[in-house]
Amino acid sequence: MAGRSLVQHAVESLTSAALVDQVVVAAPAAELDAFAALLGPGVQVIAGGAERIDSVRAALAVLDETVGVVLVHDAARPLTPPALVDTVASAVLAGAPAVIPVLAVNDTIKQIDDTGRVVRTVPRDVLRAVQTPQGFRRDVLDDAYRLSATLPPEVAITDDAGLVEALGVVVMTVPGAQEAFKVTRPADLVLAEALLAHR
Repeated sequence: MAGRSLVQHAVESLTSAALVDQVVVAAPAAELDAFAALLGPGVQVIAGGAERIDSVRAALAVLDETVGVVLVHDAARPLTPPALVDTVASAVLAGAPAVIPVLAVNDTIKQIDDTGRVVRTVPRDVLRAVQTPQGFRRDVLDDAYRLSATLPPEVAITDDAGLVEALGVVVMTVPGAQEAFKVTRPADLVLAEALLAHR
């Protein structure tokens, strides 16, 4: 995107935030040297795992002992404003055990069955789209990852806040940012490049 990788943009969002002291990037094991060269000496690059949960677990294991608040961020959200990073971190530092940035859902949401038939319209006023970084007290996230090994396979966990919820910990929300959208399709990349050019 604009001549730089998504992960470079995402890391810059973190390193530009006032409250971030350490950045660990989980990368494909075969590409550690390439990622390290791309990101520079101030970023620790480690081998990620087969699944997101494995990568986050590996990153947690190498964090400095002094780190009390952990932010988990996706490289696929390269334009997350540093101010949002600090907002999430500040909410955890202020006492929340877990914090996620969210946006209101604008589209009508339908629940369907396995035949594609609409079962019901879900009220969107209680729905939120979740972004990253997600922030946690270190001890809470450590406990959640210990619990993850005991969860039954039918429990679908798609983010770290889901693991913390399974632990019974309250997850709080803060307003997200439109720019923190996830780049997953070609059209997303076009939008991200346009926003970057506008900056």
